[in-house]
Amino acid sequence: MSGSLLIVHVHVHLVAGSEQAFRDATLANAEASRREPGILRFDVLQDRDDPLRFVLVEIYRDQAAAAAHKQTGHYARWRDAVAGLMAEPRRGLRHVNISPDDEGFRTQP
Repeated sequence: MSGSLLIVHVHVHLVAGSEQAFRDATLANAEASRREPGILRFDVLQDRDDPLRFVLVEIYRDQAAAAAHKQTGHYARWRDAVAGLMAEPRRGLRHVNISPDDEGFRTQP
């Protein structure tokens, strides 16, 4: 089946000089997030040409898993730690999967 996963791309633009603090907080959050049963992937990407821009790629089994993620302590710590590091509010774009189908996401390493 396709289209039942919730895929979120979170775009972040940082204040200059905050890259390492953001990376540290975000990597801790990503590692803990990957252990949540409703999260299939949690990737942290940094723009190759503009190191102040990041994208978080979060793939949830469903909306309930995304809501549960927002209730975790590690998410709250991340949210509070990075709030002052951003040059503008983060922006999340929500997607559904077309290809691979749901099973293809579940079997990726």
